[in-house]
Amino acid sequence: MNSIAHLGSYALEGWREARYLVGIIWQVLVLGVKPRCWTRAVRTEFYRQMLSTGIGSIGFVFYVACAVGISFVAQALVWLQIIGQSASLGPLFVTVLIREAVPLLTNLLVIARSGTALTTELANMKITGEVRVLDAQGIDPFAYLVMPRVLCLTVSVFFLSVLFVVVSFASGYLGSLLLSSNISDPRTFMDSILFAVRPLDLINFLAKSVLPALFTGAICCAGGLSAGVSLTEVPQATKRVLGRSVRVLFGITVLVSLLTYM
Repeated sequence: MNSIAHLGSYALEGWREARYLVGIIWQVLVLGVKPRCWTRAVRTEFYRQMLSTGIGSIGFVFYVACAVGISFVAQALVWLQIIGQSASLGPLFVTVLIREAVPLLTNLLVIARSGTALTTELANMKITGEVRVLDAQGIDPFAYLVMPRVLCLTVSVFFLSVLFVVVSFASGYLGSLLLSSNISDPRTFMDSILFAVRPLDLINFLAKSVLPALFTGAICCAGGLSAGVSLTEVPQATKRVLGRSVRVLFGITVLVSLLTYM
């Protein structure tokens, strides 16, 4: 009986947290389409976050994408040549990278690099009283702190995912030229990829890139602003946010896969 009660309590807590995060995301989207909410201060904060989260992550994503593309080709070519299906390398790229690996890896990289930093920044602002000062000055903390960060994280993840796809395909093709002499010319390779991409794959890619990023931004902002009065709560908040973001990421990824391909 105690185990059933514990399970029910856990489910209710998860439901309440999901409703809370959806409420944050909905409010962010509502404010984001209102031009009057984009004051100079909010735009400046958005650009600053884009520079940190988006532009600052390009080099890291580029390196990981090259490593993933080359290592994937090295493994795929061995098995495709064994079964005599080297021409299937392009469609296999689409199946593994676009559908599953790229959105998942990009979100994980952004969570590890920017999500924890975002949480730490907001937690320090809350503890040192900067959030109260903004409120006292008549500046809406939600519009100034939460909205630009959630939208910036979402936009950054989407464009970094696109960059990840392009770089991994390019590095994978160049790696395949070095590892095998049976690889087709670049145009044929790209045609095989484009032919394998279906509209459902694009919807899947968009959903797996944008939805986890929206929830990650909401989780990070909520976790940072929920800090109390002690600096010792900052690493605890960061740890909680990291775990929740990763769980939500994998949950959304599985759910989207089931809805689009089952």
